[in-house]
Amino acid sequence: MISRLSVPLRPRGLHFVLPLLVLLLVALPGLSRAADRARIEAFLNVTGFDVALDSIAFSAASAPQMLGMAPDAFGKDWERVTGEVFDTGVMRGIALEILEQTLDDGDLNHAVEFYASDLGQRLVEAENASHMIEDDSAKTAEGEAIIAGLVESGSERLELFKRMNRAIDSTGSSLRAIQEIQFRFLMAASAAGIVDLRMDTEELRGVLRQQESEMRIVLQRSALAGAAYTYRDFGEDDLLAYAEALETPQMARVYELLNAVQYEIMANRFEVLAGEMASLHPGQDI
Repeated sequence: MISRLSVPLRPRGLHFVLPLLVLLLVALPGLSRAADRARIEAFLNVTGFDVALDSIAFSAASAPQMLGMAPDAFGKDWERVTGEVFDTGVMRGIALEILEQTLDDGDLNHAVEFYASDLGQRLVEAENASHMIEDDSAKTAEGEAIIAGLVESGSERLELFKRMNRAIDSTGSSLRAIQEIQFRFLMAASAAGIVDLRMDTEELRGVLRQQESEMRIVLQRSALAGAAYTYRDFGEDDLLAYAEALETPQMARVYELLNAVQYEIMANRFEVLAGEMASLHPGQDI
C-alpha cells in the first residue's frame, strides 16, 4: 500500500514513516549494495511508487490551511507556483538520487518479485487509482461506510486491514513524520515573512505535541478508511496474502526507506513553496 499524505494540521491520512533521512541512511540495515538508476526507475513503475510521488502535488492545496488562511488567499498565480514547486519530474528526480544511494539490490528484487505478480499488479492498479483521486472526501466517506458495515457484521476483513496498516507503519512513526513536515513548513514560512510566528522552535514543537492524541486517532481512522476503499474489490485470501507479504523483513525495509524518501520530498517541497509564497501574499500572525 504505497501511499501519500497531504499535510494540513488535520492530515488526509497515509501510513508511512519519516525519521530524518540522514538517520535512516546511517541506521537502516541491509544497505550493502545500492541498485542502479535504470533498475530503480523500473522498480518505481512496477511498485506504483512513481504515482505515489506524483500525488504529493495534491498536498499543496493544504498549505494555506496550515497557515490559517483561506484556500484562495494567494491569488491567481497559486496554481502556477504550486505546479512548478511540486513538478513531478523534480520530485521523481530527488527520489532517484536518494534511492540510488540507499536501496539495497536484494530488497529491490524482493519487492519487485511480489509486485510484478498477478496479485501485485492488481494491487498496484487499485492503489494508483486511489492515489490519484485529488479530493479525498468522497473516498474517505465511502471507506468509512465500508468499515461501519464490517464492524456491524463482524467481518474478518477489518482485522486484515488493520494488520496491513500495522505492517506498513511497523515503527509507528507516521505521526512524527507529519509533525516534522508541519514544523519545517511553518519555520520556512516564518523565515520567508509569510507569517509572524510568535513562538520559538521549542514552543512550536510543544504545540504540535499537544495535538498528538487527536492526530493519532485521525491517522488510524484515515488509514483504515483508505484501505477499505482501495481494496474493496479484493477477496479475503488476496488481502491475507498481501498482509503476509508486507510483514516480511525485506518489504518492511523497503517501505521504511520509500516512505522516508516520500516524506523528505514533501518537507523539502513545502519549504521551497514557503519561499515562493512570500511573493504572492502579505504575511500574517500565528
